[in-house]
Amino acid sequence: MTDAIVKPHERLAEALAGDLAEVNGLIRERMASEHAPRIPEVTAHLVEAGGKRLRPMLTLAAARMCGYDGRFHLNLAATVEFIHTATLLHDDVVDESSQRRGRPTANLLWDNKSSVLVGDYLFARSFQLMVETGNLRVLDILSNAAAVIAEGEVLQMTAAQDLSTDEAVYLQVIRGKTAALFSAATEVGGVIAGAPEAQIRALYTYGDALGIAFQIVDDLLDYGGNSAATGKNVGDDFRERKLTMPVIKAVALADDEERAFWRRVIEKGDQRDGDLDRALSLLAKHGTMEATRAEALDWAAKAKSAVMELPQSAIRDMLHDLADFVVERIS
Repeated sequence: MTDAIVKPHERLAEALAGDLAEVNGLIRERMASEHAPRIPEVTAHLVEAGGKRLRPMLTLAAARMCGYDGRFHLNLAATVEFIHTATLLHDDVVDESSQRRGRPTANLLWDNKSSVLVGDYLFARSFQLMVETGNLRVLDILSNAAAVIAEGEVLQMTAAQDLSTDEAVYLQVIRGKTAALFSAATEVGGVIAGAPEAQIRALYTYGDALGIAFQIVDDLLDYGGNSAATGKNVGDDFRERKLTMPVIKAVALADDEERAFWRRVIEKGDQRDGDLDRALSLLAKHGTMEATRAEALDWAAKAKSAVMELPQSAIRDMLHDLADFVVERIS
């Protein structure tokens, strides 16, 4: 391993390079279609767009950390990536997004119908990969995660523009849309390895807390990140009228005039020039960016505590450092 590799996810990718190469091969093989060439075209646009493969790496890392020496962890890692890719394709249609990972979205390059149908295809492929393991417990975990993800997206759609949405609902949304796949990714790695139940629970807790911290940070970066680094435009969540934690905290502390502003721009969608700057000034006034970052740090600490219950190894140390790295993006 070279000294230049300093980020935890890069060290993890280096440690799991052989497995990752096989997973990438499996992904390319299973995203193929004999009769519909648009499927691999759309899938490749997103799968090969330079993503970190963080979720499948979590599955591979969990399995290896628990002593697994078989091959079904490759199926499960590919399953996790297909579920993630399918949800991104669907999300970009729902959100009417035009940019993903710094590139035009599939629905912009092709159309909404292609994005939805290719996403459906990837969901089907993910279930085929799960079934091949012959393990009903991993099928239960991952199929449940797919349902929770969809549930979280629907909840977000109904709660996003309602100023009565509180932090408990927000956590339920992000536990669905993000943390559910993180926790499933780590949990199935332990299950396929036949790890003791205490280790499987620790893996679930690690993935859940890491996923929540990850999404809170993403929501923070929308108001204070570098668009070149994040692949998103600053203020996208504001323009899409999403109630994320920094705004929820600001609404809770708002006076009547401020609440009227939030009602106009979020609930009514009446956004004007200068409104984003006004929103940023209110977040700064009430210190909600700092308060939200503190919550992300708390969830990262929970993830680190959970992973320390697992057998000591270099991979465990990388997963521990990964929790710090997730929140360092907003330091």
